[in-house]
Amino acid sequence: MSPADDERRRALHALLMRPLLSSSDPAYPLVRRHADALRVWLSCEAGWTLGLEREGARLYKRPADTADATRGSDDDARQRSVLFCLVCAVLERAEVQITLRELGTRLLELAADPELLATGFSFTLDQAHERRDLVFVCRRLIALGVLHRVEGDEDAYTREGGAASDALYDVQRRLLAMLFAGLRGPSTFAAGEAPATLDARLAALADEPVLDAPESRRNRLRHRLSRRLLDDPVVYFDELDDDERDYLANQRGPLAARLAEFTGLLPEQRSEGVALIDEDGSLTDAMMPAEGTEAHVTLLVAEHLAAHARSEPGLAVTELALQHHVRLMAASFGRYWKKDAREPGAERGLVRQAVDQLEALKLVRRDGAAVIARPALLRYSLAEPRLTQTSLLAS
Repeated sequence: MSPADDERRRALHALLMRPLLSSSDPAYPLVRRHADALRVWLSCEAGWTLGLEREGARLYKRPADTADATRGSDDDARQRSVLFCLVCAVLERAEVQITLRELGTRLLELAADPELLATGFSFTLDQAHERRDLVFVCRRLIALGVLHRVEGDEDAYTREGGAASDALYDVQRRLLAMLFAGLRGPSTFAAGEAPATLDARLAALADEPVLDAPESRRNRLRHRLSRRLLDDPVVYFDELDDDERDYLANQRGPLAARLAEFTGLLPEQRSEGVALIDEDGSLTDAMMPAEGTEAHVTLLVAEHLAAHARSEPGLAVTELALQHHVRLMAASFGRYWKKDAREPGAERGLVRQAVDQLEALKLVRRDGAAVIARPALLRYSLAEPRLTQTSLLAS
């Protein structure tokens, strides 16, 4: 691989992981250098647009499945997603600088909108967890380059409620304007025109008109499948509609080869589906295995479900049975876990978190209170540790 190819791949990986890159991002010069090749490839293979400006680069990724329940589905994620939008609305109307305290005050004005309150959303800044949510959003915007901290301390604001502490930010207005990736702005819906459900609204914002012609329909299928392969851990045949399944069955070899050649990922094709394997982890935002108590429990749950799937294919395991398994595992491994994970009842939260993680990685699926292993999970297993001569000498 030539140095230019390596640079182009690193630029693409950076865009896929961080679709909004400020000009201060180390990958921005690479994206700028290879912008023409990246723009052509992304448009052809995934139907995505690459915008490049002096302030930053923006890959306008559009999901293949806006109804994916594993993306931001928990209550904390929903709350913070609403706050993120409200904070951006405040910043859109702000001057070039704003303090955290002023941001919170203006945020409360928007959060008090009767239509928003009618949805069940509530935000007051009276509780520490609410201030933590606001700080989380601000730090997310700092990471994106939309906000630049000039001075101050968000931690003190969280502890003291803004009475004796504050932070000052510069607002990078051009990057703020580049945040939204939908094809249609939410405010363009006339009164009564917006779809009733959230899933329908998201689909409407990302809807891409397609000409009623065979070539246009084939391009749309290719784009949808490429987006799934680039964004998702694995694409299963049984989660596709008939047209997508037929296209992938006939074209998965050439499609996976084209994507793998440009991205450097390793294509893996099985009877159940297709995946692009990220061997070095540069395109992975949820590592497995990983360090920490929750990660260890997730791996133990994965191994248990995989073993169950091998012995009894297709049969589900209840979350109650998984909680029992984690309690048993605590007897062997609990001394390595953090203290609160060893408390009675902690297994419920640990199992819920583990299953959420495995579901997001498309390794399991839920069926009510039961969990069913999906084919890709069968690659996970724990082997007995082996002592080598080197490790004996080192001890």
